[in-house]
Amino acid sequence: MRVVVADDAVLIREGLVRLLEEFGFEVVATVGDGEALIEAIATHKPDVSVVDVRMPPSFTDEGLRSAVEARRRVPGAPVLILSQYVEVSYADDLLADARGAVGYLLKDRVVDVDEFLEGLRRVAAGGTVFDPQVVSQLMVRRRKDDPLAQLTPREREVLGLMAEGKSNPAIGRQLVISDGAVEKHIRSIFAKLGLYAEDGDQHRRVLAVLAYLRS
Repeated sequence: MRVVVADDAVLIREGLVRLLEEFGFEVVATVGDGEALIEAIATHKPDVSVVDVRMPPSFTDEGLRSAVEARRRVPGAPVLILSQYVEVSYADDLLADARGAVGYLLKDRVVDVDEFLEGLRRVAAGGTVFDPQVVSQLMVRRRKDDPLAQLTPREREVLGLMAEGKSNPAIGRQLVISDGAVEKHIRSIFAKLGLYAEDGDQHRRVLAVLAYLRS
């Protein structure tokens, strides 16, 4: 899997490179600012890019803004944001094209290398993975015409865990319900959101999560 790493902190950037290479990923470019990130994605078209939010020159939200622009130039380019900060406005923009292949994890809450790498693979495959804190902040500004209004509280719980990248068995363990109950809730979520079987389960799962995060 080919990866671009974007982080202005040299030690973090090089640490990510070593970690990824140790597990068989090919790092095709490392960059430290937003413009270089856009160029790297346009040039290399990597399977996924790992991007920090705050980079030069203003150290505010250049990474996110550049990721949005890169996905405009290379539609659907997979991006995993890895940062200490949650920037809701541009996170919304990252979700706006409804293509999937996006994630947002917080550096200080990544405690398991295998889970991080699984999240990276999930995003590269067109899926989504979001830290619960990011999900919570995105949920603060729900629209009046909430597309999820028909969902039951339990269905919202299931969909929230789907947004965190949890598998069906993991959802079942966390909610203390059977795998069959999880599948039943997910089928109901798909039906209420108008997501039909011909789209494929994985694609419907991504669309449901995007609807949840953008609601």
